[in-house]
Amino acid sequence: MTIELRKIEAAQWESWFSRVELAFGGIRENAEERAFWAERNEPDRTVAAYDGELIVGAAGAYSFRMSVPGGGVVPVAGVTCVGVVPTHRRRGVLRAMMRRQLDDVRGRGEALAVLLASEPTIYGRFGYGLGAQEFRVEIDTPRVGLRMPAGAERIRLVLAGVEESLADCEGIYARQVAARPGMLERRPGWERKPVLDDPAEREGASPLMCVQAFDGDDLVGYARYAVAPHWTPDGPDGTVVVRDVDALGPAAYAALWRYLFDIDLTTRVTSRGRPVDDPLLHLVTDLRRCRPRLRDALYVRIVDTAAALAARTYAAPVRVVLEVRDEFCPWNEGRWLLSGDAGGADCKRTEEPADLVLSSRELGATYLGGTSLAALAGAGLVTELRPGALAEASTAFGSPVAPWVPHGF
Repeated sequence: MTIELRKIEAAQWESWFSRVELAFGGIRENAEERAFWAERNEPDRTVAAYDGELIVGAAGAYSFRMSVPGGGVVPVAGVTCVGVVPTHRRRGVLRAMMRRQLDDVRGRGEALAVLLASEPTIYGRFGYGLGAQEFRVEIDTPRVGLRMPAGAERIRLVLAGVEESLADCEGIYARQVAARPGMLERRPGWERKPVLDDPAEREGASPLMCVQAFDGDDLVGYARYAVAPHWTPDGPDGTVVVRDVDALGPAAYAALWRYLFDIDLTTRVTSRGRPVDDPLLHLVTDLRRCRPRLRDALYVRIVDTAAALAARTYAAPVRVVLEVRDEFCPWNEGRWLLSGDAGGADCKRTEEPADLVLSSRELGATYLGGTSLAALAGAGLVTELRPGALAEASTAFGSPVAPWVPHGF
């Protein structure tokens, strides 16, 4: 079998995406989603694997900017639509596409690649480490209360049209990007991703709705949600399906959740894709009845070790020599001297003895500050050669807030 990798032309996107759908089970995306992805496509980053004239594999990427610890926002490749059709799996097609893609990312000067994995076991062998997690909740609202912070009583809530409020809500989102690692600085058009609302996908819920929070005349937050009515012989048993909650302070954040808890004819609130340190976990009076469930989210690949480690800041002063192992991207192999603190960092090759030994996968996992080097060492994935280096580096790589990616791509 001879496989040829080629970039697609814009006019080929429809046939290319159809093969992506086939690789993911053959279900066709709804028209609204399909149009959104067609508009976001970057042809020069979209690769097809051909067997003759037949597309048998696909891989794409978006040109994003993502926040990193310290508040910087850096270019990253957002890897997407990676799949191989059933007839051509386990024949090296995926590996060839990953090789081509990471070479391209490096050539563009992007130090990082990120993705949301359909199957977590796949991407570790290409150097992607789990850099951010998320959780979902199903809250029994009749039995769970909220501890309201000072100032919540002055927050005014107003229902708004989803489309009419889109620009104002996006302004709230944009103000939060630098404060949390992993958030995406949304390019024009990407603000529509959180409001896609095809009727066929609602599963009995209402159209998407929006409530905005005001402190005086100032917009300070919003929530987007739908209501799925349900009735039992005992009465109403509806569900509030929460899409987004963003706010500029604890008073507005709590007021928005109280509103969602108190919607008539409902007995539960569900929400997924929340950051693992979400203040909601500390507002609720009974966490058990919220049924929190943790899952993996953003996977991070270090493409350029020196540039990536110098792009972020560090929670404590650190001077450590990292011996990085990276068979898939051998240019990252070797020893790297990292010196940094809260003001900035420098990373360069060195001949000094190594303090810590780890693979690029573990370096990606710890990069955004959500996975500690100490935890990875406890699993045997990081080796300490200089006593004290592990504690020093683990503290420095940490982030005061957990990394979080707000939506898929």
